[in-house]
This record gives sequence, C-alpha cells and structure tokens, in this order.
Amino acid sequence: MLAKRIIPCLDVKDGATVKGVNFVNLRNAGDPVELGKKYSDEGADELVYLDITASLEGRDTFVDLVRRVAARVAIPFTVGGGIATVAHVERLLGAGADKISVNSAALEHPQLIGDIAAAFGSQVCVVAIDARQDPDGEWICYARGGHEPTRRHLLEWAHEAQERGAGEILFTSMDHDGMKQGFACQALRQLHEALSIPVIASGGGGTMQHFAEALGEGCADAALAASVFHFGEISIGDLKRYLSQHHIDVRL
Repeated sequence: MLAKRIIPCLDVKDGATVKGVNFVNLRNAGDPVELGKKYSDEGADELVYLDITASLEGRDTFVDLVRRVAARVAIPFTVGGGIATVAHVERLLGAGADKISVNSAALEHPQLIGDIAAAFGSQVCVVAIDARQDPDGEWICYARGGHEPTRRHLLEWAHEAQERGAGEILFTSMDHDGMKQGFACQALRQLHEALSIPVIASGGGGTMQHFAEALGEGCADAALAASVFHFGEISIGDLKRYLSQHHIDVRL
C-alpha cells in the first residue's frame, strides 16, 4: 500500500499566501516561497500552490513564482489557477512545476483533461473539484474559485475526469473549508469507492484526529490543509508521528 501524503496548500493572491473561511474573508499568511521551503524541510510530501483569483480575473497563472519555488523547494509541487490551455501547462512545467491542477477550465471544456494527459501524462493532471451540498444532499460542483455553481455533480464529474485522463482528484468541500471541524469523510469514501485514481481530501482539517479520519474512514490517499499549518496550529512532523501511531502509513 502506498504511504498516505500530507500536503500543505498555499493559496496565493497578489504575491502573498492567504487563507479564508468558506472561500472568503482572506488574511495574509506569509511569503509563499519561504513557507514552501519551511514545509519541505519539515517533511511535507508535496505542496499545492493555487492562484486563487486567476480564473475569476481571467488571467494566466504565476510563472515567475513557480520558478522561485522550484529553486528553493525539494519536494514535488502542483500549481493551479487560471490554467486553460496545454500551452499554459507547458509553461508551468517548464518553470519547474511537477503537476498542474485544473478546475474551471476543465468544467467548461472537459477535453482539456485528455489533451493535458496526452501531452504530458496522466500523472501531471490533477482535477480539482470545489463542491458543496445543496439542501437535498447533492454535492454540486462550483467554478471560478467557488463563485459559480454548475450543473455538474461531484461523483459523476469526478468519474468523467478519471475517464478523460486525470491522474488525481483534489476534492475540496466548500462547506468545510476553513471551518476546522473535520473533512467531508462520507463524500471522500464515496469518491474512493467510485474511482481508481488517488483522491486528495481538502477542506476542514483542524485537529490531527481530523486528518486520521480523512485518511482512515474517508479512505483518502492524501490530506491537504492550509491554515493549521500556516498559523502554527499543527506541525507536519507531529502530525505524521500521530498518524503513524494510529496505524496510518506515512513517510517519517
């Protein structure tokens, strides 16, 4: 069995790392390159950098930042936000990114997933899904940084993304984001049972037990979080030791 991964996520706006609650009320969390280096040194398995307003503002992702991260960080990192073409992907990989994450553009043009996989391999293509439950309990996918509801449902869209060539699914529960009350474990388990590719849990990590639940009962292959790492509430080393003590296989 592959070791479970711990992935700090750095949401970047105007060159700074920011974090909010339910995708709003952002506050500054520090320099994205220095934070990435810190997490790499502390034992994080991977990093995710998201240009959180690129899609909403209709612009390309931050190539210069990717170059600076690649020069300082020793672990794999994924970049997302505003990626809409294979040419965008080529620029980011050329600047040093290991994987890219697509969300809004893939919802609008699903063939983009297959184009990226064909050009660079499925392992490069992470499909990010931001979703929240409607009053009937259905998980509805959102585009444009969580601002626009779509007609797509979580499980069917995740399955289509896999069939089109996605290498991983990064699922963020918008209802849980920044709340620190636990991940959406039931939805994570449903994704695990429906898919054959890895699922990354995002949204809701507040305690070490929450991570254990997502990786255990939620069957997630990796757990991603931001504020608990950025503001010193949980250290990556302590978290990995806790998970290992609770019989979850991680790289120590």
